[in-house]
Amino acid sequence: DTACKNRPLDLVFIIDSSRSVRPEEFEKVKIFLSEMIDTLDVGERTTRVAVMNYASTVKVEFPLRTYFDKASMKEAVSHIEPLSAGTMTGLAIQTAMDEVFTEEMGTRPATFNIPKVVIVVTDGRPQDQVQDVAASARAAGIEIYAVGVDRADMQSLRIMASEPLDEHVFYVETYGVIEKLTSKFRATFCAANVCALGTHDCEQVCVSNGGSYLCDCYEGYTLNPDQRSCSAVDMCTPGRHQCDQICVSNNGSYVCECYEGYILNPDKKTCSAMDMCAHGRHDCAQVCLSSDGSYRCDCYEGYTLNPDKKTCSAVDMCAPGRHDCEQVCVRDDLFYTCDCYQGYTLNADKKTCSRAITSSLITTEESCKCEAIAALQDSVTSRLEALSTKYILF
Repeated sequence: DTACKNRPLDLVFIIDSSRSVRPEEFEKVKIFLSEMIDTLDVGERTTRVAVMNYASTVKVEFPLRTYFDKASMKEAVSHIEPLSAGTMTGLAIQTAMDEVFTEEMGTRPATFNIPKVVIVVTDGRPQDQVQDVAASARAAGIEIYAVGVDRADMQSLRIMASEPLDEHVFYVETYGVIEKLTSKFRATFCAANVCALGTHDCEQVCVSNGGSYLCDCYEGYTLNPDQRSCSAVDMCTPGRHQCDQICVSNNGSYVCECYEGYILNPDKKTCSAMDMCAHGRHDCAQVCLSSDGSYRCDCYEGYTLNPDKKTCSAVDMCAPGRHDCEQVCVRDDLFYTCDCYQGYTLNADKKTCSRAITSSLITTEESCKCEAIAALQDSVTSRLEALSTKYILF
């Protein structure tokens, strides 16, 4: 079996059909393409092939998505006609990047790791700036092989090809012997790579190992004893994660979370206590007291916390044991004042009481003293009036 079965490719042939390529030579190029197709393991899941034809203009004969069997592909190649005129190799490579190596046209996604390969066949010197375009293609991950025939400019071939040049630049004297390159390309594309065959039984990752292979697993998974399948690692076992408080296993990976009352920091690993007494975070009626990521409720002076531990009720400050009045406690909203029973007066400390001094009946002795004082006052008054009259007369 001459087919290459162990290296799937997205392979694009870019063939020169300028005026310098005579009709019979162009037919030799088409034979070369057909024989190359025969050596490849062509298929939707293996090697996909596209063919581009160029001269002064560029024509995509068929993209990567069109044919997945050799017979249809070779039939399409047999009907390709030369374009003649100039040699715009740079334009052809640019068209390959823009119009062929796209998922819409059949190129497989980068995650598939399918090599993107271009084989340019030309017998002349490019008539445009191929150097920058080829560099862009190589930077985009496209591997370029340059095949020169007869009058081909070797310097131009080396400018466009990938490194190492001795493995990517080929030359033949005439189109008549171009077919001998088929074996060289087969040896290149069929390098031993068992993992590329698609016949291995690794569940996740196949690692080529000489003429054999080993199985491996994605990060967060571990290889099972059968050396083929993989199981998710519990990343939340001690020592595997960097979470400050809570580790949540997540299909071979993990995410960190925090205890109630804490918030995850921007590093997504450590936690900081939330101010649970910030506006809108608590349900305390009066006073919120923050306590290590949590909170408790309290009340203003004169109020007491209800059994629900959230709301408050006014305290009866005159209840026994709550005041220090000696006799009478008088409630005044949330405060109180002290008073005394009848016959007592409140002392200066506003708390204790003393018996009041009450009036009694005036004794006879006290009465006589009062009358004597009154008589003396009348006598003095009369004397003053007499003296006043005497001085007026004289």
